[in-house]
Amino acid sequence: MDLLPFDEYVASLNRKRNSAAAVFYDADGRVLLVEPTYKPHLDLPGGAVEADEPPWQTVAREVYEELGIRRTFAAPVVIDYTPTNERLPEGFAWVFDGGLITESEVKALELTDPEIHSVTLHHLDEVADQTKPDLIRRIAVALEVVNTGGFALCENGERVR
Repeated sequence: MDLLPFDEYVASLNRKRNSAAAVFYDADGRVLLVEPTYKPHLDLPGGAVEADEPPWQTVAREVYEELGIRRTFAAPVVIDYTPTNERLPEGFAWVFDGGLITESEVKALELTDPEIHSVTLHHLDEVADQTKPDLIRRIAVALEVVNTGGFALCENGERVR
């Protein structure tokens, strides 16, 4: 077996897309979801990891851009492997604990990002038809981890045991 020269080997490595989001929740178990202007379903605040940007910096940047909230994020509560689908290549969705947020804090948010139409708190069962099933599963696992501690790996929103 012949080995590739190192530069050729590096060029041949698979590239995976990454996204980073925060799960904010209230004392009643509702989750903060954004209504993007550019896609038809509700989502967590967050976005695509840019080149040379770690996911924990991505989530801090995106949360500030979308919600105006400055936070530092250290450890993820979920990393979800997302397989290739009809629109996107495989990748990883990183979810970080955004912490508690109140209804009054949500109502006080001044949305300036043209990508975000609205921000609301929801129980997951209320929005199953307004978001993607794998996202609902991912959020449910993230909330479980927030309540019990630790970290979870998922595949397409399903916890890997």
